[in-house]
Amino acid sequence: MTDTWMVYVGIAIGVAALAGAVVYGTSNQQNYVQDDAVLAPAAEQGVFTSDSGMVSLNKEQWHEDPFGDIAKKVREDAGK
Repeated sequence: MTDTWMVYVGIAIGVAALAGAVVYGTSNQQNYVQDDAVLAPAAEQGVFTSDSGMVSLNKEQWHEDPFGDIAKKVREDAGK
């Protein structure tokens, strides 16, 4: 019985240590963001929730594919 509780305590300590490391790393990164930093397009356009409703994802609007016409021709030629 004692061994089981030791395992649970070890897991709890490990989880707390990992959470602390993540919090420290995040706050440390925020300290080093330069004043002239520019947001990525996905960050400017906001977030949306996924279909599963579990996660918030960055929204990025894709632009027209510059190689779309070449890819279309390759797909058509592959079907011959």
